Amino acid sequence: MSAAPKILILNPISARQKALILAAAPQAEIVTSDLKHAAEHIHDTEILAAWGFNNIQPFYAQAKNLKWIHALTAGVEFLLFPETQQSPVLISNSKGIHGIPMAEHVLGMMLSFTRRLNLLHKQQQQHLWQRPPIEELQEINGKTLAVLGLGAIGREIAKKAKLMDMRVIAAKREMTQEPFVDHLYRPEQLLEMLAEADFVVVALPLTDATTGLLGRDAFAAMKPSAYFINVSRGAVVQEDALLAALQAGQLAGAGLDVFMEEPLPADSPFWDLPNVIITPHLSAISPVYLDRAIKLFSDNLASYLSGAPLLTPIDKTRGY
Repeated sequence: MSAAPKILILNPISARQKALILAAAPQAEIVTSDLKHAAEHIHDTEILAAWGFNNIQPFYAQAKNLKWIHALTAGVEFLLFPETQQSPVLISNSKGIHGIPMAEHVLGMMLSFTRRLNLLHKQQQQHLWQRPPIEELQEINGKTLAVLGLGAIGREIAKKAKLMDMRVIAAKREMTQEPFVDHLYRPEQLLEMLAEADFVVVALPLTDATTGLLGRDAFAAMKPSAYFINVSRGAVVQEDALLAALQAGQLAGAGLDVFMEEPLPADSPFWDLPNVIITPHLSAISPVYLDRAIKLFSDNLASYLSGAPLLTPIDKTRGY
């Protein structure tokens, strides 16, 4: 590693954000670009900061000096391909910075369903003053939330849910002490866990193991009164199975921030389901997102230059 590395960032940054990077690496050369022009700068770049959805594969062969790729996102799908996985290039991500806005987004969806806010908004547009039946006005207090994916985002969702006096259950490979989780299930107990839940929230990374994880069996295991919320990646879910479950009344509703195809096509049947809330992949978006991402990158940069392990490394085999 060089004391004066060239850092290529595939996003504009503010003077304040640049100062954060220079505080960690005063001699660094910092270049910003968009993906379209990245190939013009990559040949002597040592450190690349990109978005996990940036397809860097077309120009990766030119990156002869590249030693570390940092994702400004938690997901790294487009940064992992045979050439990066088989090389010594380090990969890290921005896990830990998404939890606050995503947890608030999930809470907003749950409250919209229990207090019927999504339907009441439609009534407002019609100038219609009409209360839903009393049995439809529920509380999340005391309800059971199942969290799939107990990383930084899942833990923040669990924390916020406990503050609302919910019971929280989760699935995890390793049985660890989780202060905001009432009960942990192993992955092979997925259907058993889903059967208990009033709300199921997906916060899983997209990997070979999670692609298509939730299909017909998963939705059949859930209560007809349960709500399904996905803020991870669309490909974790078998969408035809989810659509069928919603249309058949096997689920009470779904809050969907992500889809297999984005933007969601205008003719998708999901748009017209009255028990579905659709948001355009924005659950992690916040005015302070890039500030948090650059701060984490700078902290990782300090570790990198000192020869210490990166703070948020990616296992290139597992994909997270």
